[in-house]
Amino acid sequence: MKTEMKMDKINIKDTLKKMGKINKKTLKNGSFSMLYTVILIAVVVVINLIVGEIPEEYTQIDLSQQKLYTISDDTKDFLSTLDQDVTIYYVVQNGNEDDVVEKMLTRYEEGSSHITVEKKDPVLYPNFTSQYTSEEVSDNSLIVVNGESSKLIGYDTLYEADYDYYTGSSTTTGFDGEGQIDSAISYVTSENLPILYTLEGHNEIELNSDLTGSLEKANYQVMSLNLLTEDAVPEDTGCLIIASPQTDISSDEAEKIISYLEAGGKAMIFTDYNTEEMTNLNSVLENYGVVPKDGIVFENDAKHYVTQMPYYLVPNLDSSEITSDLIADSRYILMPAAQAISTLDSYRDTLTIESLLSTSEDAYIKTDVQNMTTYEKEDTDENGQFQLGVMITETVDDENETQIAYYGSSSLLDSATDQQVSGGNTELIIDSLGWMCENDVPVIDVASKSLVMDYLTIPEYDAGYWSAITCGVIPVLFLIIGGIIWFKRRKQ
Repeated sequence: MKTEMKMDKINIKDTLKKMGKINKKTLKNGSFSMLYTVILIAVVVVINLIVGEIPEEYTQIDLSQQKLYTISDDTKDFLSTLDQDVTIYYVVQNGNEDDVVEKMLTRYEEGSSHITVEKKDPVLYPNFTSQYTSEEVSDNSLIVVNGESSKLIGYDTLYEADYDYYTGSSTTTGFDGEGQIDSAISYVTSENLPILYTLEGHNEIELNSDLTGSLEKANYQVMSLNLLTEDAVPEDTGCLIIASPQTDISSDEAEKIISYLEAGGKAMIFTDYNTEEMTNLNSVLENYGVVPKDGIVFENDAKHYVTQMPYYLVPNLDSSEITSDLIADSRYILMPAAQAISTLDSYRDTLTIESLLSTSEDAYIKTDVQNMTTYEKEDTDENGQFQLGVMITETVDDENETQIAYYGSSSLLDSATDQQVSGGNTELIIDSLGWMCENDVPVIDVASKSLVMDYLTIPEYDAGYWSAITCGVIPVLFLIIGGIIWFKRRKQ
């Protein structure tokens, strides 16, 4: 019994010694494992911190077809030159954020160290927006601020929509967040805003809402001008717009316009075929070496008009400072019922006249429009290549230069016509103003991101060509291939 107890004591002692040895080894291995774990966790934390500092544009891929979450290279270039601090207040109740708007704002904040985005919940800050506007501010609206200057971007202006008057419903057609934010930043960081005066009092064509919206987006102020009651064209005029008067201006108005232009003024002029005598308006144009031809231009070249309508002209874009971007982007211009513009045989050598838009060499003019019986060219019709738009410059002195953009159709101002070329006409007008209006406001021309398909403008020639391919060549090709296969199998 004693021997057994003695053995048990020895076994217990040996066991405890062995356990002590195992514990030391285990402790040592466990310590290394714990150290490795701590190091690994620290590395993961550091990597997460580093990744967290990387802009989202590099860590998140924009898979949307319209690239809704990505800002354009033009905007990136604009932000890189920004040298003033701008705060964008994102007014939205917690939980109601628009994902597209929120991600877009992140891109702006990452794009410049001068951009700060702050979210303001109207529930928590009910009086915040009253500092900047008296208007009611809806969720997901933005207020862009630089010092004392601010601009409200309503949520309804971030998205474009078409309203159906028959069904009473509206369809969202585009996202214009980038363009609106660029415009607002440009607005609050600029000192002088150009003013466009539109001549009135002669049944002029009104600027459509889409165009005025584009002008406001480009930070132009649009105001009306009645020269019958004014002593002269205002000194703060960035550009005078004469939009196809239906009755002639007075000789006194013509003198005021010429005086303004001769002092280095800027003007954009539109005319249309009119049975009214426009002697005084034409005197303004003649003073700058051009005059509209009587009648309406038709095209005989199927590449230069819309299907079955030879007076719906798709003109050439001639190389110029105004049209360079349109040419680079392969844009179309559509000009229904246009007048040809003739350059006078003799004009002062200080004038420079360049063509902006022109027809093919197969165009012709019908002068007796009221009694016209056919669209086809007749022997009495003048034919050849005609100018439909021109740019005119004249140096006044070292600091001033007269600039005129003249177009032979007010259809460039028509919203429905503009839609048929996916905004090409409006882009031409904006580019013309950008050429003329020297101001401190940088215009960032960022188009809205369409959420629907664009219109496809197909000239008559292209429509006929592809119709022949799809309805003639392809079916015949399949018949030939099928015949060859059938013949080979029959021989076998």
